[in-house]
Amino acid sequence: MRIDTKKLLKDAQKDYERTWAESAKLLKVKGKYFTLANKRRQHPLFDLIIKARNIFLEMGFAEVITPLITEECHVYLQYGPEAPVILDRIFYLAGLPRADIGISKEKISEIKKIIPHFNEVKELQRIFRKYKRGEIESDDLTETLVEELKIREEQATQMISLFPEFSQLRPVPTKLTLRSHTTSSWFPILKEMQYKETLPLQLFSISPKFRREQKLDVKHLYESWTASMVIMAEEISLEDGQEIVEKFFRKLGFGEVEFRIKRATSKYYAPKTEFEAFVRHPKNGESIEVGDGGLYNPLSLARYKIPYPVFNFGAGLERIAMIKTGIMDIRKLVYPHLYVKAEYTDEQLAGMVEVDQTPLTREGEKLVKAIIQTAIKNANQPSPCQFLAYKGKFLDRNVEVHVYESDMRKKLIGPAALNTVYVYDGNILGVPKEGLENTKIVKRARKKGVSTGIRYLDAIAALAAASIEKKINAGEIGEVDVRVKIAKLASDVNVRVEAAGMACITSKNKKIIVKGPVFVGIKANIV
Repeated sequence: MRIDTKKLLKDAQKDYERTWAESAKLLKVKGKYFTLANKRRQHPLFDLIIKARNIFLEMGFAEVITPLITEECHVYLQYGPEAPVILDRIFYLAGLPRADIGISKEKISEIKKIIPHFNEVKELQRIFRKYKRGEIESDDLTETLVEELKIREEQATQMISLFPEFSQLRPVPTKLTLRSHTTSSWFPILKEMQYKETLPLQLFSISPKFRREQKLDVKHLYESWTASMVIMAEEISLEDGQEIVEKFFRKLGFGEVEFRIKRATSKYYAPKTEFEAFVRHPKNGESIEVGDGGLYNPLSLARYKIPYPVFNFGAGLERIAMIKTGIMDIRKLVYPHLYVKAEYTDEQLAGMVEVDQTPLTREGEKLVKAIIQTAIKNANQPSPCQFLAYKGKFLDRNVEVHVYESDMRKKLIGPAALNTVYVYDGNILGVPKEGLENTKIVKRARKKGVSTGIRYLDAIAALAAASIEKKINAGEIGEVDVRVKIAKLASDVNVRVEAAGMACITSKNKKIIVKGPVFVGIKANIV
């Protein structure tokens, strides 16, 4: 079942509430129509996340969940004078203030146009005051109006639309940020945990960070995942920490790890202790940066009343996953459903070609077979002619169905009626059983292509049976006439390709050639 989205959107422009209310009729509530297919697929990034998590646990680390939202003040505490530069790459959170809503006489008149006998003005004022004070959540406002004012849901949403105070709200920035470094969460965690656990603290967290990149490209996304560790101990050296990092990468399947001290040190690290970690690409041997670490600056730690040395390291998981998979574009790695063009074999595409309109009943399926048998049996009879395919009860109605051709000097069905739909080299082709030997693509499709098993006649017969069912189910009588002369498109013979298949075909500049002189006529009389 497919929904006519164009009609739905057009109706919504005229009357949104009515269209919304009636849209439920397009869906099924009762009945068993669906069972899960085996479409299991794992994401390579989360495969790596799971592996990294298990490695940390094997190495003796404790897992923690680090807050994604941090206060701006932590950036100043950790970065000192460098903070303004860092804040430039950070996303600040904003919120909509609660509207202060007044109810004028004009508004009451407008409400009464929606709810003619509305007299609950004081109750509405009370609800709006509670909303302003935050006692009613934004997503509960409509439900509260429905329950307390005893009105319908569509009336509640129409009422809300009368108050521009809701739609004219503008976001107000806060001091809360989406963290750009996992470090911004580690400092406050370490501050608290030094009083709750004995040293050493060996913690890890695998979670996203967010950066306000100037552009999104093959190397940059707003969101990326980091496998971050911190170790706080009475004594720990940079060499100790780097040895642990080496062990981590060996367990991930990499060989030697190279450490390079950065020339410019981030202020939350002690001078000349911040380093980048590089591993060799297993295929081309190129040295690839995969992480950053160092010893936290004692001054930054002092601001959190932490007297112990802390080693930190964070590995960029997307970068590592790109090395593992060979994918060169971070967007295609993380969001393949958005950035990767679909690739399908001919066998897969053949599974996406289907008869569009089909009968819903067993009687309808039997009628399809009867139509096909009649058409094939009398295929070469000269026209004008017609042959009875079915006569009798059909869905409690008396029905006669004929296969016919009314044009002069032809046959009952045209030469393309028995063409079969094939997929060859990404193209969808209507191929005759014989003939067209000099057309290379037809010859190759017969030999190497994948047959869908769908003939034009099969699909047209299904359309006729489905049309008869629909007319009877609508309580109508009379004639149903389905006639296809010259097919130019797959839809002309009631064949469709699933959207995913269509996208694949068009992206590769392949073709759908389902056409030809079909000349199939099917008519029914319902009484």
